[in-house]
Amino acid sequence: MTPLTRTWTLLLALSAATVLLVPMPGRAAMAGLLVLAWLKARVILGGFLHLRAAPGWLAALTVPLALWLAAIWGLSALSFR
Repeated sequence: MTPLTRTWTLLLALSAATVLLVPMPGRAAMAGLLVLAWLKARVILGGFLHLRAAPGWLAALTVPLALWLAAIWGLSALSFR
């Protein structure tokens, strides 16, 4: 299996996990959805944009994204009260 096919297959699996998690209510489901979004972004950046081969670039893009998604989760957790 080529790396591109492996990346595409992983994205399909992560998308299927997202579909299964969507009907669940609550903070934990929201956290799971955001983690899946982060993983999909990391797969796309590393696999399709080939940032896995560029030292430091993958982390330079995914760490701020993780912080942003954590902030989104924090704001959404406040709305579940």
